[in-house]
Amino acid sequence: MTNDNIFSGLKVVDFASFIAGPGAAVILSDFGADVIKVEPPTGELWRMGQKIPPQPYSEEPYPFQLANRNKRGIALDLKSPSAQQVLERLVKWADVFIVNTPHPARKKLKLEYDDVAQWNPRLIYADVTGFGEKGPDAALPGFDITAYWARSGLLSMTRDAGEPPTWPVAGSGDNATAVGLYAAIVTALYRRERTGKGSYVSISLLAAGVWSASVFIQAALCGANFYGLHDRTHPANAALNVYRSSDGTWFVLIVTPDKIPAVLKAMGREDILTDPRFSDPAKLAENRPQLTAMLNDIFGSEPMSHWYEVFNGVHVTFGAVREPQEVINDPQLRPNNIVVPIEGAGGNLKLTISSPIQVHGVAKVPAKRAPELGEHNEDILKELGFDAKEIGAFRASGAISKIKEPATAK
Repeated sequence: MTNDNIFSGLKVVDFASFIAGPGAAVILSDFGADVIKVEPPTGELWRMGQKIPPQPYSEEPYPFQLANRNKRGIALDLKSPSAQQVLERLVKWADVFIVNTPHPARKKLKLEYDDVAQWNPRLIYADVTGFGEKGPDAALPGFDITAYWARSGLLSMTRDAGEPPTWPVAGSGDNATAVGLYAAIVTALYRRERTGKGSYVSISLLAAGVWSASVFIQAALCGANFYGLHDRTHPANAALNVYRSSDGTWFVLIVTPDKIPAVLKAMGREDILTDPRFSDPAKLAENRPQLTAMLNDIFGSEPMSHWYEVFNGVHVTFGAVREPQEVINDPQLRPNNIVVPIEGAGGNLKLTISSPIQVHGVAKVPAKRAPELGEHNEDILKELGFDAKEIGAFRASGAISKIKEPATAK
């Protein structure tokens, strides 16, 4: 770790699994925090995420690398009685403690805030749940697809009229929630700077999903009139729609009213401005499907490269719809450090995706591979003050992995 980054010296214990909690720890690590990843001796399931459909299949554990780079790793069995000694030392060592174990299991494992805060009153305890800590479904297990997408209403809105709900990209809600959890942690750290007190901060996938869907959820709260699901042939607004160019590229177009004359002029179709079918709001509403069909034909007559020049020429907001294999070649990614090299991951895993936050004038820590399961068991336990005899006893009791993984890069 560098010695001069924003969070240099900040100690983080990441007890969380999958993406939302670990993702918040990754952002902290990008700015210099020392993160210890704690897993059960069998390892967390996300180590095999690349082999669980519909994630794209690979021999490379890319999902785990993405959520756990820059961390040290320890394998700890909290069900072992002696593991409490290790847990206590970890809590006393830590500034930030991240956990997403469901509360019923958390209570049995003595991982609740009241269990651990007694050892460290300055601790920032960061909690991720599916549906929040209160209410009838507080104990319900939740993934981003069920809590962030489905329960929040997002999944009901991100589809076309007449189509069933679809399956969003795994982790998309988790990663949004991770940024929120990071913000909560940093807010609590700022509070600690001012007061010296630790905090219990939390976020839920449901809360993050409702926040993401908040324009429409707020509309429902005040009884607004909804237009219904988007239908590209009968849109609520033909200037805010999805169209397809002659080379088969779909693109999203957003033309504000003040830009319409300039856009039609650039397209060579100023005649639409004086077409009696679209001459006033009432007629436009009545004939919007006809206007949409006209635009559909116009946009389908030229390749995307042509429309790119047209739209750019009049500063119109648009976005070509790209597939993952195209996104990785986007010329905006590398200059803006959205995609960066990762050291030591091995195989084809040479690049990774940086967290979205940039602090100008501050270089992020270069990305390094995620730890092997239990890779740093002995190093961490020694750092926590345990001697060789105690470490041997932990290993014998099963509190930590019996076999230490090699500490060399694959």
